[in-house]
Amino acid sequence: MSDATLHATTRDPDDFAVQIADQVESFLVAVTEVAKGDEPGSAVPFLLLEVSQLLLAGGRLGAHEDIVPDERYEPDTGPDADVDELRENLARLLDPVDVYSEVFDPYEPRTAPVPARLSDDIADVITDLRHGMAHYRAGRVTEALWWWQFSYFSNWGPTASAALRALQSVLIHVRLNQPLEELDGLDTDQSMGDETLEFEAGKVMAQEIAGPLGIRRGQ
Repeated sequence: MSDATLHATTRDPDDFAVQIADQVESFLVAVTEVAKGDEPGSAVPFLLLEVSQLLLAGGRLGAHEDIVPDERYEPDTGPDADVDELRENLARLLDPVDVYSEVFDPYEPRTAPVPARLSDDIADVITDLRHGMAHYRAGRVTEALWWWQFSYFSNWGPTASAALRALQSVLIHVRLNQPLEELDGLDTDQSMGDETLEFEAGKVMAQEIAGPLGIRRGQ
């Protein structure tokens, strides 16, 4: 399936696969444009919008019954496209809010937060989506849907969800004038123990909720 026929009028626009592919393609195109850096001041709002819309497709895939591929083994799509340039461009655009603190599993007791990068997260999501799009463009629609659904559960869904919370938090702090100075300098390359990260996260939560709830910071 070539670029020219990706959105061919002969394909039913109400078809589930077409709708998912359209949302995936829209995200890929939009994020690639954001990463060019032509409008750096709008990068965070644009990414928030695009990740939110992508997660709607992810929710539909997650709620759908298990998709079974036509073939037992996944056909070779060739090497995945390099995303290093996109990742680096996003890192420059999002600096200094690129690094954030994330808890991977909210249902795992006493899970400590770990540092993550928005640029890494978005690049990883792009890689997963492009892999499925390679199947879709080749006409292997069921294989594409299977891959997007599987990788939604195994990687890009949780990753995009974490990125969405971080992007939303950035806008919240900007719009409400609530800087998070405690996290300045936090880096994924640093060797920080769980206790240190937990303490930093605790200070952030204190700044977030202590004032509105009338709790004194010293308590």
